[in-house]
Amino acid sequence: MQLRRPRTALVALCTVPLVVAGLQTGPASARPDERPNRPIGPQSRLAATGPWFDRVATYPVFQNVPAGVDPADETVAEISTVTPDGNTVVYTDAAGQRIGFLDITDPTAPVGAGTLDLAALGHADDQPTSVAAVGDVVLVVVDESGGDFVDPAGRVDVVSLATRQVLHSIDLGGQPDSIAISPDGDYAAIAMENQRDEEATPPGGEEGDLPQLPAGSLQVVDLSPADPTSWTATEVPLVEPDGDPLPSFVEAGLDTPEDPEPEYVDINDDDQVVMTLQENNGVVVVDLPTLTVENVFSAGNAIVSGVDATDNGVFDADDAIDLPREPDSVQWVGDGLVATANEGDWKGGTRGWTVFDATTGDVVWDAGNTFENLAIRHGLFNDDRADNKGAEPEGLAFDVVGGVPTAFVGSERSNFVAVYDMTDPTRPAFRQVLPATNGPEGLLPIPSRNLLVVSSETDESDVQVRASVGIYRLGSSTPRFPSVVSTTLPGEPTPIGWGALGALSGKPGDAGAMYAASDSAFATGRIYEVDVTGTPAVITDVTTVRAADGSRPAIDIEGISARPAGGFWLAAEGATGPANQLVRTDAAGVVRQTVALPTEVSSHIRNWGLEGVAVRGSGASEQVFVAVQRPLWVDPSVAAGAVEPLEGNVARIGRYDVATARWTWFTYPLATTSTPGDWIGLSEIAVVDDNTLAVIERDKLAGTRAAFKRVYTVDVPAGTPSRPTRLAKRLAVDLLPAMRAQKGWTQEKLEGLGIAADGAVIAVTDNDGLSDATGESQLYRLGGLKRVFAASIGTTTGLRTTKRTVRRGQPVTLTVRVGPSFTTGVVRLTDRGRVVRTLRLRGGAARVTLRPARGVHRYRAVYAGAADALGSASKVVPVTVLKKKPRGRR
Repeated sequence: MQLRRPRTALVALCTVPLVVAGLQTGPASARPDERPNRPIGPQSRLAATGPWFDRVATYPVFQNVPAGVDPADETVAEISTVTPDGNTVVYTDAAGQRIGFLDITDPTAPVGAGTLDLAALGHADDQPTSVAAVGDVVLVVVDESGGDFVDPAGRVDVVSLATRQVLHSIDLGGQPDSIAISPDGDYAAIAMENQRDEEATPPGGEEGDLPQLPAGSLQVVDLSPADPTSWTATEVPLVEPDGDPLPSFVEAGLDTPEDPEPEYVDINDDDQVVMTLQENNGVVVVDLPTLTVENVFSAGNAIVSGVDATDNGVFDADDAIDLPREPDSVQWVGDGLVATANEGDWKGGTRGWTVFDATTGDVVWDAGNTFENLAIRHGLFNDDRADNKGAEPEGLAFDVVGGVPTAFVGSERSNFVAVYDMTDPTRPAFRQVLPATNGPEGLLPIPSRNLLVVSSETDESDVQVRASVGIYRLGSSTPRFPSVVSTTLPGEPTPIGWGALGALSGKPGDAGAMYAASDSAFATGRIYEVDVTGTPAVITDVTTVRAADGSRPAIDIEGISARPAGGFWLAAEGATGPANQLVRTDAAGVVRQTVALPTEVSSHIRNWGLEGVAVRGSGASEQVFVAVQRPLWVDPSVAAGAVEPLEGNVARIGRYDVATARWTWFTYPLATTSTPGDWIGLSEIAVVDDNTLAVIERDKLAGTRAAFKRVYTVDVPAGTPSRPTRLAKRLAVDLLPAMRAQKGWTQEKLEGLGIAADGAVIAVTDNDGLSDATGESQLYRLGGLKRVFAASIGTTTGLRTTKRTVRRGQPVTLTVRVGPSFTTGVVRLTDRGRVVRTLRLRGGAARVTLRPARGVHRYRAVYAGAADALGSASKVVPVTVLKKKPRGRR
């Protein structure tokens, strides 16, 4: 698919290639069938310096539909171009049979500027496949075939950017795909795909096979006349007049040379078109002035090892593939060099991209498994596509941005764009990964403004996935993404696979580490150790939960809490009420105990069960808290009829006393929502201090609809009441502003909350393993416990004395009490600001007896605070010491 014409003249710059530590690729001399694969090596931080691209806006294109169109209807942004002034993006919306206009004068606040329906250009069933702006017009490439694969039809409309009126239409004689404009603006090249019917069976073949005629071709429009109404198209056939294949195509070893099926075009400064023939696994070079085929070569096979080619919910990148590259996008990236994104189609796809010598067809560089490793490292590996082209690189763009030749490669199925420094195009140097909304297809560099525009085509309003135009600007010294990456363990070929971080816990005794766990998005439960000392946080180790017999049970981990004594408590959510259980593992992740919920709870929940776990104390005083996501229902199969109608809309929080195996229950008041289909529930629980818990309470909404993502605290009383005690909640953090500040698609699942050993409070979003989600994981450092939960961990300090007046030499007993009574630490007793004693609290109290000197003393008790408690001070207590009574005087 067409992106935008980038310049190909390689600028010689005194620029040092900036590389992520450990990223390695095959050497330039290797042939396609000899490609070694050196995976990304160990890495904990990005080694390169900025500036970086950072996302500054995401515009959902449903907001730009015409009046009268239901915003829930499918509307996409597939391919985009930009006006010469760099201020207006024009994108294709095939689903809505329209093109859209987006004002990006302020790239941080794009404004929908309306659409142009193809019904006004030709027919309401027509579909735009690509667009390209040149001068004061935009060329709109239109597929008129209406699903007719035997008699395809199409045109290119010349539309005035000023009036949005059609100035001219040119018949193309077939079904077009992409368009490119030459750097001098004299030519437009259009790939005429005449695509195959995937449900048709040619003679002697199988369903979807080639050949399926008519054959595709290249159409060239001469743009040199000043009057657009005089523009015409000239066909460059890719088969002989009688339909036989061109000899050069046969000699190149194309799959089905009699049915080329062009896919994508780009033009260099020498007016050469490079064009991919995706299903034929071929690349063609055409000279525009003479309209002749200069070269054709096969993209060849790539042998790629260290990939996960099995759709089984397990991170297991030890497969190897030997497949045709079947390139989609293509770009000139240097003198005589072209790069292809090897998406694959019916027979292939090699999960990476390649740089070829356009004259010889030799491979000078190949990504091997490194592109897919980027998906794994950034938590963006889409296991559902493991057995079908993996990360699926589709879009590729090239331009000189910020003075650096740069390539952008888009992953259609893992929702990211990888950025590479192409100062030496034979050795691309990875720079960074940019997160995108679902199905990024159009990649549009705007060098004059140091911008990259990414248009995403996947739009499914029923699951809150909406197509958008994302805008990224070069210049950031601290890009927001990634906030979490993984390293590569010694001896392993690929980075640690991860995703769906729906639970967090501090690591006892280690302020720089947290534990996280993934849920049922994957086939097995996994516990990750996360180094949080820097940005991004780094997953440094992984443990798979196993049964005592060594098997890997399916477990939906929705909560994790590290035990001070070692090992973990896990909250396992189930598809049925009884399947919701507490699970205790040892440090190696082996299950040692399961604890069922009481039937009065488990019989009234289903898959809206346990969503968090937190442990307090150890040994005989060990207690485990759990959060139940939604109210208890009379009939959980339909979530109707609350068990506790008098309590209102409440969820349950449970406390399990490990020594006595006794449960105590509390009710938590939930917020309400009026949005159809939405509900609000609990997603996590954490221990703040001996009687305070923090919980995540959130809605089910994402993107522009997201409205409620908060952290509250509650004080849990001691004792074991006979019926659930209602708790009062206090707002600690409203995370929605911070989530919107990411400038992307606001995530639905704020699900992890943990407190590190030093009191740092950290939250994380669950990316759902990219199932109906962008896949972006966002980690939030909320600050220290004392600041985040100040309203909940305040203390009071009181000071009392047995006497206010004494004679010199008589004792004075001072008693300090700090509330809550479980407060620990030290209290300093001062006299007129000078410390006279330091006392250690026991049970929140301390006592001291003094024999003060004569005079007036002004005592104050100052509690210094602790990791989970704020400091406080008492009022001044004056004590007067009189001179000693003379001996013998009565």
